[in-house]
Formats: sequence, structure tokens, C-alpha cells
Amino acid sequence: MTTTVNSGASSSAIDPVVQQVRPGVWSVPVFWPRSSLRYTLAYLLSTDDGAVLVDTGWPTDTGWESLVEGVEQTGHDITDITDVLVTHSHPDHLGMAAKVRAASGARIGMHPAEADHVGRLRLPGTWQRTADWLRARGAPAAEAAEIIERITAATVWYRELAVPDVLIDDGTLPVRGLALRAIWTPGHSPGHLCFYAEDRGLLLTGDHVLPRISPHIGLDGDEDADPLGRYLASLAAMAVYDADEVLPAHEYRFTGLGERVANLLTHHQARLAEIELAVAAQPGVSTWRVAEMLTWSRGWEQTTGMTRRAAVSETLAHLVHLRSQQRAVNDATAGVDAWRPGPRAVAGWQ
Repeated sequence: MTTTVNSGASSSAIDPVVQQVRPGVWSVPVFWPRSSLRYTLAYLLSTDDGAVLVDTGWPTDTGWESLVEGVEQTGHDITDITDVLVTHSHPDHLGMAAKVRAASGARIGMHPAEADHVGRLRLPGTWQRTADWLRARGAPAAEAAEIIERITAATVWYRELAVPDVLIDDGTLPVRGLALRAIWTPGHSPGHLCFYAEDRGLLLTGDHVLPRISPHIGLDGDEDADPLGRYLASLAAMAVYDADEVLPAHEYRFTGLGERVANLLTHHQARLAEIELAVAAQPGVSTWRVAEMLTWSRGWEQTTGMTRRAAVSETLAHLVHLRSQQRAVNDATAGVDAWRPGPRAVAGWQ
């Protein structure tokens, strides 16, 4: 790790270092090799009984080394961790929770909906469910085969993810003696949690609110009928929290929560309008084809494999939200999506 970095509110490409955010609160970067995100920001909060860790990072030797060393730089040892609070179950957040538990005896806590999600990920037949999902989206056979191969290889990560010891309900204080309130913010995942340190003016947002990136909101199955709708609602609800500083799991910490929330809401409204236009241009279009028609930060041609699947998943989430507003209808034929404008589509687009 390098030793120079700005005080937190920076988009610098320089590797971040462990930083004390407030007395008793530290930001601990956990490095993530071969990822464009580069690291996950875990947060350590000191307590009378030891320390609480929010998120753990992707499970690699490099990640474990940076986590252990980072915790030591806060004046604690990995064995001091009494609780691991998980914002959500993606491997770059939950990935090393089991290893922390083995080292310290820590309790792992997550929202009940996230625990259910982890359970579904462990079910057999992942490749067949993925194949059915891709076929329904209109994926070309060759690309579907490549994605299935990659997902089948990746299922080992999910089968090794820790199951929780404690379920954390919305609005509760999961750690005795610590003013850290859980906020259920579904969308990026079914049981995503943010944590509000009420006495410090800090809001730990996981992947729910990031300073520059719009978090992935996708629909890969039927466990959540409208994940984008849930995300937009839980995002808007952030306005009630008077946070002096936002502590996300990626990029850098920042101020101006209200402005960032407004930007994210505007982004998704623009995306919904773009998708509505795409459907109007080619009624009967598949989800895969709609994704091809959209603007992407790297361009559709630059997406491959799992990245392309994520793009299609995100497109589907937006289409399903449009359907909930009667702005789009899916007249699936032979099990393959066929989207057309709905009765409440923008006038003149039908």
C-alpha cells in the first residue's frame, strides 16, 4: 500500500490507506486484485468489548492480508472483532466474513432477506436456471453458453459464503452499546443494509449510495418483483438522514448526501425514458435487444460475458419497473421476452 492519499473526499487513483474517520471509527481498504474497483472499504468501529467490522472484502490472500494489516493499524487485532455487520451478500462484502469468524469468534449479521438470498444461491441447478433466464431474455446461443460456463465456475464462491449468526431487522441497533442503526435499503440486493452512526453523523451506505458510480440494480430471478422500484423508494428515503459524511463501500467517502441521491434518481428516470423509447422503436423486442440499443459507459461492444449479463439484468429491472407503471408490456412468445409500449407509455410513442 502507498502512504499518500487525500483525506477521503477524493477520486484519486492512488491506493487509499487506513484512515481514522472519527474517534473510534476507521476506514480500512481491502484490496481486490484484478478488479476495476480495486478495493472494498470496510469500516471498523471500536466498542467496549472489542471492535465491529462492517463488510470484509473479496476473499483472496491479498485481501486477507490487507484486512488483517488494516485492522492492526487501527490499534486492534483481527481476534478483537466481535461482530461482522454485512451490508449485503456479494463476495466483495461478505467474502471473508467466515474467515473473520473463524479467527475471532465474531457473530455475522445480515438482513433476513439477504440470508434468504444467500440460501437460494446455494441451491443446486444454477447453470440450468441461468440457461432458462438467458433464453427468456433472448440471448444468442453462443453468448449464453459462455455466460453459463463462467457462472458455473463462479458458484464455488457463493457456496463458500458465510451464513449469518444473527438476523438484523430494519431500524434496530444490532450491536449492544453501539449507536449504529440498521436501515433496510433493498434494490442492489434484496436485503441490503445501510448503517447510521447516529451519534457521529456518519452514514455507512455499502453499495446503496456511491459517490460517482450508479450501483447495479438488476433482476436475475423472481425473488424480487421490482428491484428498481424498491431501490428508488429506499433511495428517496435517505433524505431523512442528516449525515455529515457518507461512508460508501467503494471509491471514497463524501458529503452532500441529498445532492447525490437526487442525481441517482435523475439518472434512473433518464434511463427509464431511454428504454421506453427503445421499446417504442421496435415493438416486440427482447430484453437482450433492448440492452444492445442502450448507451453504456464502455459501449455495448466492449461488454462481454458476465459484464454483458449484468447489463441485460439491469435492463430487465428497468423494463419490469416500466411494466409496473403500465409504460411497457411483455407479450412473451414461446417463453422469450417481447416488449411493447404499455397503455401509459408517453403519448405519441405507441
